[in-house]
Amino acid sequence: MKEEKVFKDPVHKYIYVQDNTIWDLINTREFQRLRRIRQLGTSYLTFHGAEHSRFSHSLGVYEITRKIISQFERNQYEDWPKEERLICLCAALLHDLGHGPFSHSIEKAFGTRHEDWSCKIVLGDTEVNKVLSRVSPDFPKKVAGVICKSYNEEIVVSLVSSQLDADRMDYLLRDAYFTGVNYGTFDLERILRVIRPYRGHIVVKESGMHAVEDYLMSRYQMYWQVYFHPVTRSAEILLHKIFARAKHLYEDNYTFGFMTDPILHLIQNKISLEDYLLLDESVMQAMLTFWMSEKDPILADMCKRFLDRKLYKYSTFDESNQRMIQLMEKVMAEVGLDPIYYMEIDFPSNQSYDVYRPGETEDNLPILLLDHKETLTEITHRSEIVQSISGFQMGKHHVYYPEELLERLNASEYPELWEMLGEQE
Repeated sequence: MKEEKVFKDPVHKYIYVQDNTIWDLINTREFQRLRRIRQLGTSYLTFHGAEHSRFSHSLGVYEITRKIISQFERNQYEDWPKEERLICLCAALLHDLGHGPFSHSIEKAFGTRHEDWSCKIVLGDTEVNKVLSRVSPDFPKKVAGVICKSYNEEIVVSLVSSQLDADRMDYLLRDAYFTGVNYGTFDLERILRVIRPYRGHIVVKESGMHAVEDYLMSRYQMYWQVYFHPVTRSAEILLHKIFARAKHLYEDNYTFGFMTDPILHLIQNKISLEDYLLLDESVMQAMLTFWMSEKDPILADMCKRFLDRKLYKYSTFDESNQRMIQLMEKVMAEVGLDPIYYMEIDFPSNQSYDVYRPGETEDNLPILLLDHKETLTEITHRSEIVQSISGFQMGKHHVYYPEELLERLNASEYPELWEMLGEQE
């Protein structure tokens, strides 16, 4: 570029754009849409500052990737393929392009994957595709390959998506900043100094192990204190049930008082790329607002609960006590609440944000330490701290239900249930 472009950023201070391709991608319709998608989905109902967008996060991932590659090039590491620089930067910038409103909540409700949509946008008839195609005809396919983890250079994919990647490093720092917690802070500059390309892998110099321990501990704390906060989970559960109710009503030939084509096509499981690009949180919030006036009392009630933040309460639940759940369903029926929509049993597993679990899947590559003898060792074999938190499940089962269930529950008739629900946190 003739002149370097700079974004002021609260996390990285400055984000530098030095390539015309990156600048043109940022100014596409599809990338600008990310301004209207919250990074943390429903977490704003728990942490009021969590209003930051996928747009700012994507710029942050690009900036961390740019810094890593610059460090590789300055030190002239032979194991870094220099020709992959622009592919890696584009993939870092565009990795979240396919996120829909409320992020992962909508994916679970409709069985979609944002990575698939990201690749459809990159490869489809879009402004993004036109910008990438100006580099070379096969360039969009290469970028999509990195995003969808099918690209043949592991070292390139690892910078964008791995256990120690630019994506995780940015969202931990950014989410901690905007939620107002200190759990997600770690020494990013130190990590950037000790990362190395080595024989097709991204590895960490052994002397930098403690910085990585700090990063993994931050990730562990953010997982339990922010990403899986039970109030946030309550909002996600309620949102999921709203979509489930809308889908059930559609299949039952219900006539909605208000409906838009993109959401109708989403419910019908035949949404087009153009429809999907029209979906953002302003559209979804408007839909929920109109649905508060629907004739169906369950859909209207749940939408009002979500928008007015009258979320479900939660209590710790012993998963082996199935009799208690059956009793709870019985009481719900007695007070006129359908347990399909007004009750949920939840446990923190298989979530989008997760603790470090080395080598469980191909997508879960371990963090490798490189010692002075050029020997690679997975970090849990050297770090007792990482070993102690690696894959450890400290979560509890929670049962979620409307607050009025407690108010209408006869304590003398159901003393055990009253005791369980009365222990709500």
